[in-house]
Amino acid sequence: METVILDTGPLVAYLEAGEQAHAWAAEVFRGIQSPQLTCDAVLTEAYYLLAEHQRGTERLHELLARGVVVPVFDSSSHLDSVTGLMRRYADVPMSFADACLVRMTELLPDTRVFTLDSDFRIYRRHGRQAIPVLMPDAT
Repeated sequence: METVILDTGPLVAYLEAGEQAHAWAAEVFRGIQSPQLTCDAVLTEAYYLLAEHQRGTERLHELLARGVVVPVFDSSSHLDSVTGLMRRYADVPMSFADACLVRMTELLPDTRVFTLDSDFRIYRRHGRQAIPVLMPDAT
């Protein structure tokens, strides 16, 4: 079974109807079997972006409480790999959250990253493998 790794963009778009990609994110989100895996860095970004939207923040609390979205990545165990990825893609640049998600794809077989970030078409796992993605122009 394919595992979905959730990035910040579609999570925020799903939770906020005013976001440009809301309809697409909501449709894809409903079609994915739970749980959607993520990392604490993505949740930090999402909570920051949702800070002015109380309803979105509450809905994110609910997704976490129900186990629909599950943070599973311990960055402290993978700091060398994560910072190595950030150095490799410094010209993009690669965020800490993106590096954690790429590392997750290296650790979890049969995964796709649910994202709005076209940089995932540039990033490579294990140094050379394209990362399968769920994004608006890739569905």
